[in-house]
Amino acid sequence: MTTPEVILVKPEFAPDIWSRVRPLIEKALDHSRGELHSSDILRSILNEKDHLWVGLEDGDIKAALVTTIINYPRMRILRIVIWAVDQESDFDTWIKHLHKIEDFARSVECSHLEAWARKGLTRKLDWNHDYALISKSIKPKQQRKRRRRTKSNG
Repeated sequence: MTTPEVILVKPEFAPDIWSRVRPLIEKALDHSRGELHSSDILRSILNEKDHLWVGLEDGDIKAALVTTIINYPRMRILRIVIWAVDQESDFDTWIKHLHKIEDFARSVECSHLEAWARKGLTRKLDWNHDYALISKSIKPKQQRKRRRRTKSNG
């Protein structure tokens, strides 16, 4: 049994492993509002806008993370957009490897990490809870049928 490790995948190698990564990505996206599809993620990785990380154990991909750099006017942040594991209980295994993500963030001059996370992961991480992203679905208003008034003469 090999020690679990997290590695950053070079964009040109992402298509070679995508069939093994996509189910994990889609598992995470099942909990989203539909703002991203796995093909959007792959395209961003290939265009070097997002970074793909995989957690390997015994040669198998057991975890997948996707990060992106956010340039705010006053700081640069590395955001974890997706973090999926093969088994929910495996988060504890992969949390131990976050130092690699932190090291990468430092190397690209980010001052903070942030994550889109569900409550379960929020409880596992020892991070500051600065604020919560809350959302509400809004639907387009139905267009009202305009009644055309006809002018009657007389």
